[in-house]
Amino acid sequence: MFKKILCAGLLGLAALGAARAEGPVRLVVAFPPGGPVDLVGRVLAEQLGKELGQPVIVENRAGANGNIAAAYVAKAPADGSVLFLTSVGAVAISPALYKDLPYDPARDFAPVSKVVNNATVFVVNPSNPAADAADFVKRSQAATQAVAIGSSGIGSIPHLTLEMFADASRANVLHVPYKGAAPVINDVMGNQVAGFFGDVPGLIGHIQGGKLKALGIAAPTRHPLLPQVRTLAEQGIAGVESNNWYGLVAPAATPSAVIERLNQAVRAALATESVRARLEKFGAQPAPGTPQELAALIASDREKWTALIQRKNIRPE
Repeated sequence: MFKKILCAGLLGLAALGAARAEGPVRLVVAFPPGGPVDLVGRVLAEQLGKELGQPVIVENRAGANGNIAAAYVAKAPADGSVLFLTSVGAVAISPALYKDLPYDPARDFAPVSKVVNNATVFVVNPSNPAADAADFVKRSQAATQAVAIGSSGIGSIPHLTLEMFADASRANVLHVPYKGAAPVINDVMGNQVAGFFGDVPGLIGHIQGGKLKALGIAAPTRHPLLPQVRTLAEQGIAGVESNNWYGLVAPAATPSAVIERLNQAVRAALATESVRARLEKFGAQPAPGTPQELAALIASDREKWTALIQRKNIRPE
């Protein structure tokens, strides 16, 4: 019995040591530098390195809606040296959109922790006469032609949120897909398209600067930085909730002891007052949890978005 306990203890220590693989930990981000995911990644990486006692370096592997980064991490060493800061798309939406993904989220990743929640806000040009989302719907229904609403691409959170909004409100809208959020945001500010559903972190600066007007929050509660903006449910548009959360995952074969150590490090990093303040300042809401909670969230969101994609027959370009 003593030998069994000793062996188990040695294995546990070996697993913990694996998280301290030589060299820095690489935190893979699926989007270019400067965007919301990258910003969260860099804030997290700095403090996570202190908690782990080794450098954490952000590595940007952009493209294919996060699928390139996901496929890379799925095949990375399972020793805690390569982690993936994923948004909801790569792990809960892409499986329903793409038939030949080079990875399977359920098979290839070990959840570590959710990192932040990102509420979705509906914005329009400040010159738009609509007072709120409900008023926008009424005006669209009275318009002679469908009102153009942009998205960052087919199957993106902005697109799927628009589909939910159109179904729930019966708004007379036309989806206009772009390649990325930046060009559609610019076109809303330039009045080329009427509106956009996007993450608060990517839009809060434009809203606070008066370049965009927020009409509603697609979340169960109002956002701390936008307390005057009512939720869509408060405006009578029920069932439109969209959270483009970010979570941390590791390759599937990563030992459970390593996952636990990483989870505790993430929790400690996000509990640091300076980290929370920096994230909250640009609209991200720190929300660490257990690996099991993240696994359940990925599964439930995959079911939710798959049902919508199939019902609306949404296919990638």
